[in-house]
Amino acid sequence: MAGRPGPGWGRPFPRECCEGLGGLEYGQVDVTVMAWLFGYVDVTDSAFIVATLSIAFNPLFWNMVARWEHNTRALSRVFGSPHAACYCLGAVILLLNCVRSHCFTEAMKSQPKLEGLDCHWAYYLGLAILAVGTLFVTTSFLALGFTGTFLGDYFGILMEAKVTSFPFSILDNPMYWGSTAVYLGWSLMHASPAGLLLTAVVAISYTIAMLYEGPFTEEIYRQKQKGVKSK
Repeated sequence: MAGRPGPGWGRPFPRECCEGLGGLEYGQVDVTVMAWLFGYVDVTDSAFIVATLSIAFNPLFWNMVARWEHNTRALSRVFGSPHAACYCLGAVILLLNCVRSHCFTEAMKSQPKLEGLDCHWAYYLGLAILAVGTLFVTTSFLALGFTGTFLGDYFGILMEAKVTSFPFSILDNPMYWGSTAVYLGWSLMHASPAGLLLTAVVAISYTIAMLYEGPFTEEIYRQKQKGVKSK
């Protein structure tokens, strides 16, 4: 969705703010952070499991539906046009993303905060990361438009040229990474180790989606170019 071809922390906190890091040296945080998070999170909690499933399901759903549409044009026939079908899928994706965000928040609420992150520095860092993520998501949507964002190329709605304006000029797949940054910021603002671990799940899910989407989408545009050249 975010990568349409038309499209370690340093030390921001004083040590007393981060006493909850279990005595880890700062240089070790990047290599032990996942194990550290698992030590603070109950991964068998029902809200955490539901959030994890929701995070994993969303990109799987939209990729499967979009490929099915590309191969069969079934949705375009049902809704009368590719544009109507794309708008319908986009609306469903937006709804699923709202459900995912709700499940993510409920999972954070169901588990304790991390005392070492429950401070002003962590809160404002999280707020800044959330703001940057929101900027990337919003500007990506404005650059791509609705159909460019929500898999329009799978419906045969192809862009004339690759989008190279901000934020695509500084980052590949800015909507995916922007969304990940939003969840990271939200987790830091809530001092939530469960949220941080779920953010890692978001990043992994999006990375898999990018590996899955990228070559397929590129092939769609290669076929378009072949068609143009053959005329």
